[in-house]
Amino acid sequence: MEKIRVLIVDDSALVRQTLSDILSSDPEIEVMGTAADPFAAAKKMEEQAPDVITLDIEMPRMDGLTFLRKIMSQHPMPVVICSTLTESGSETTLRAMEYGAMDIILKPKLGTRQFLEESRIRICDSVKAAGRAKMKRLVPTPPMKVEPKLGADAMLPGPTGKAMFGTTEKVVAVGASTGGTEALRVFLEAMPQDCPGIAIVQHMPEQFTAAFAKRLNGLCRITVKEAEDNDTILRGQALIAPGNKHMLLKRSGARYHVEVKDGPLVKRHRPSVDVLFRSAARYAGKNAVGVIMTGMGDDGAEGLREMKDAGAYTIAQDEASCVVFGMPQEAIKRGGADRILSLTLIAPDVVRACAT
Repeated sequence: MEKIRVLIVDDSALVRQTLSDILSSDPEIEVMGTAADPFAAAKKMEEQAPDVITLDIEMPRMDGLTFLRKIMSQHPMPVVICSTLTESGSETTLRAMEYGAMDIILKPKLGTRQFLEESRIRICDSVKAAGRAKMKRLVPTPPMKVEPKLGADAMLPGPTGKAMFGTTEKVVAVGASTGGTEALRVFLEAMPQDCPGIAIVQHMPEQFTAAFAKRLNGLCRITVKEAEDNDTILRGQALIAPGNKHMLLKRSGARYHVEVKDGPLVKRHRPSVDVLFRSAARYAGKNAVGVIMTGMGDDGAEGLREMKDAGAYTIAQDEASCVVFGMPQEAIKRGGADRILSLTLIAPDVVRACAT
């Protein structure tokens, strides 16, 4: 397989070297160069076009957001944002994703090298997902065998087949990863004000989920918020799992609520789609609708099948409308999807399914 060529653009020499070492360690990735600012990056791009760019936001001479808009207007290509973990920075970084960036990699103000090295698998996966989207190679590569890949058993037992019934209230569980920020915007903007309650896991770093939820809340007719422990699932509201926390669906009497908690990485993610989907299978059963969207890997594939086995109606996003077809593809392979739909058709189908 042809290697994915990456250009690293960051004003920090430490970050450039650390990212270069991390990405070069993956046999599928070639670091074609580094640049300290957008002007230096532009010169390198004139010599050789990269497949993927990792891009800092705060840089001298030209900020990353301006450079991103120039890239997307002149020579569109996959860009992965490498941003400092700050509350104000999260708003800017989410704006970058609206402009076309595919994913976010965090770099904290302190302990940058250690943090990035610990996030090596996540970083390599993100860059490979971006590269495959460009080259239309949407079948995910099996992950490197570096650490155990825990399943949802690490957080809760499998479905018993005895989910409580006796309620007509429906609940929708949604999972997404790479490309999911835009897919969720399209999905939630199409939801009517009285739509069934929605619980969402989007693979996204800590502190970014609050800004993401706030932005969607300003765009959609429904209420969108970052989930807090014991939040009730309400009609006309979507709850987004906070970064670095698992979110489980629970039920008390006729009331559905969410539990937000710590726990191990599941399918190398926290929050994990499999954890949300398994809890929906256990506690909602046939009262649930499950939706799996664009993303790399297989998180959510097993959980969607468990939801379907428990009587839930399940939907997978189709390949043509996915940025990366990995997660939906795996769910389809495992027999977890009742329907395979284009992104724009998912919301109307969910509303229809919840009305029957």
